[in-house]
Amino acid sequence: MLKMSQIQIEQIRYEMTWKIRHEVMYPDLPFDSIKLPNDADGIHFGLYADDYLTSVVSLFNDHTNYQFRKFATLDKDQGKGYGTLLLKYIINYVKQLGAERLWCNARVSASPFYSKFDFVKTDQVFTSEGLDFVIMELQLNNSLES
Repeated sequence: MLKMSQIQIEQIRYEMTWKIRHEVMYPDLPFDSIKLPNDADGIHFGLYADDYLTSVVSLFNDHTNYQFRKFATLDKDQGKGYGTLLLKYIINYVKQLGAERLWCNARVSASPFYSKFDFVKTDQVFTSEGLDFVIMELQLNNSLES
């Protein structure tokens, strides 16, 4: 019998994102490399599975444009749908705030994941820390999805 986890998404302090960011995204870099200069200005969310912080994402806004950054799920918990739940939550959250656009710097390898949520690749591509990224965006002002 498959055990379903108890899931809860809530706002968290930015410092709480750092451990998962480092472990998942850049484990070979110094710990401080995953800290963002504007972390204190963002809104940070954590997904808890059975009271255990499993996924994190950080959200920053510029008027009606919102960017999410450092979206990470612990390796052992990937493929369980937690990232999907957290991304859907973020999309609905910014819609409620009147956002017109949600965007991210997506790892090229992760772009198919974001495409499932109607994010569209832009022509802005770059490399950072040896990884290829593409800016992907979701236009929300005409979106009918809830």
